[in-house]
Amino acid sequence: MAKVSIAAYVYGRVQGVGFRFATQHQATGLGLTGYAKNLEDGSVEVVACGEQEKVDQLLAWLKQGGPKHARVDRVLSEPAAPGHYTDFKIKY
Repeated sequence: MAKVSIAAYVYGRVQGVGFRFATQHQATGLGLTGYAKNLEDGSVEVVACGEQEKVDQLLAWLKQGGPKHARVDRVLSEPAAPGHYTDFKIKY
């Protein structure tokens, strides 16, 4: 299957609630690579690479609100250049 990469920007109460850790757990379980990173504007950037179906599953999870203590107001996503990631990391 062809690999795809997306960059998603998640807005709402998504910092300080375990959002990156939960996203890493979800993405790793789906076999995806990439990263989750807090941005200065209070959002979280998620780059995910893998099979289209798995990337879509992660994107759906993000849009459904992520972990229980988070509040997702909106998710914007766009295709991203394929990265050379070996796993899914939390970036600081």
